[in-house]
Amino acid sequence: MNQDLNILHLVTQASLIVQLVMAVLLLVSLASWAVIFAKLVGLRRVRGGNDDFERDFWSGRPVQELFAQSERRAELGAPMERIFTAGMREYMKLRERRVADAGALLDGARRAMRASFQRELDVVESNLSFLATVGSVSPYVGLFGTVWGIMHAFTGLSNLEQVTLATVAPGIAEALVATAIGLFAAIPAVIAYNRFARDIDRIAIQLETFMEEFSNILARNIGQSAAAAR
Repeated sequence: MNQDLNILHLVTQASLIVQLVMAVLLLVSLASWAVIFAKLVGLRRVRGGNDDFERDFWSGRPVQELFAQSERRAELGAPMERIFTAGMREYMKLRERRVADAGALLDGARRAMRASFQRELDVVESNLSFLATVGSVSPYVGLFGTVWGIMHAFTGLSNLEQVTLATVAPGIAEALVATAIGLFAAIPAVIAYNRFARDIDRIAIQLETFMEEFSNILARNIGQSAAAAR
């Protein structure tokens, strides 16, 4: 490769604006990779915790025992466990207040679980918008650097009496590096965003299914308690 066209030389010889664009894109790329790795670990932990709790929930253990264990764990549990705790806690509070209406008991537990579900989903979706922004904006930022670099290159060529490919190529190559870095930042962010969005949808479906199943269990318990009280 010609020494004048190696990447490092192109970057160092680019105009100040293009260099600033490249620096911003490199920082954004590093930040997006940090988010990607953190999200991979976080979602894996969420899925594992949900699966463990769901397995424990359907193992036949008494609901009261699970509730006591979940309350002790507080914020250390999985999202599904915290949703269960929120619904069960509200159900127990209403029972302590002598609320006898089955609909009120069930609606209270469902509202508590829905509020907890939304909080958990907000946490799981954190930084996802950052990846979407990087994926959509980075190519345009890189393109801006390229356009500016080409303008700068042609402005410099206006003072030359004879323009050849050898005199044009370095300036254009310097400018195109900005677009390449923009794509380097955008492509992983877009791929990661699509992957994480799909994983989060699956987690949300799993949590919503659990809430419905737990609501059915509470409804049966309320019906059995009402029948026993007669």
